[in-house]
Amino acid sequence: MIKKEEYIKSLEQPHLITSNKTIEVKQIVEKHPYFQSARALYLKALKNQESYKYNNELKITAAHTSNRTVLFDFITSKSFKDHQEKEEKLSLKEVLFSKKKATEKSIIEKELAIGKPLAFDRNESFSFNQWLQLSTQKIIDRTENSTEKIVPEKEQPVSEQDDIINRFIENSPKISRPNKNASNDFKVKETQQSSQLMTETLAKVYLEQKKYDSAIQAYKILSLKYPEKSGFFADQIKRIQILQKN
Repeated sequence: MIKKEEYIKSLEQPHLITSNKTIEVKQIVEKHPYFQSARALYLKALKNQESYKYNNELKITAAHTSNRTVLFDFITSKSFKDHQEKEEKLSLKEVLFSKKKATEKSIIEKELAIGKPLAFDRNESFSFNQWLQLSTQKIIDRTENSTEKIVPEKEQPVSEQDDIINRFIENSPKISRPNKNASNDFKVKETQQSSQLMTETLAKVYLEQKKYDSAIQAYKILSLKYPEKSGFFADQIKRIQILQKN
């Protein structure tokens, strides 16, 4: 078990935490599931190591957190995201050096960064909530006689933003300039709202959830929203289509 002095040092310098220390922090979390600083430290360690466990652990941490706004502020803070640029460069290098030995499917998954920690910005609370709400339907039972077990969550009402963007993607619409003679102002407004809510992180959320059609449509929206990156988004769509075939 990690010593008190080592734990405090890890809190002060979380970017230096080793794989062995990560295991020790996990043991603390398992023994004290509501120990918030330990959960925060464990989450940061997984992020630093680009662990495939990070995205799922984020959902578990949210289930143990009374205020998800605080959690969102934490994972979008500068100190939490310090290693993001370095991680992205390493990920690209990994793909380049492994192409000769890897299968087409594994190459595509690496190029799409599947399993890599989702990086939310401060203006992406919608994407963050989509990941939590669409990825998990469980909450922690905190009743007096409970043993802190996870129980099925009651169906939550769909927010107006959720309804707009989900309906927009399901119908697979094409974004075009509004017709001057068009009378359906509601559809135009809905299209504009959907475009505003769409981000690359949200596209990756759909991808992680294996909602490939939604991810493809998301990248189509992004291609029109950011035409300067349309080539990159087109490549992403091709990669997703290859995964679908496999």
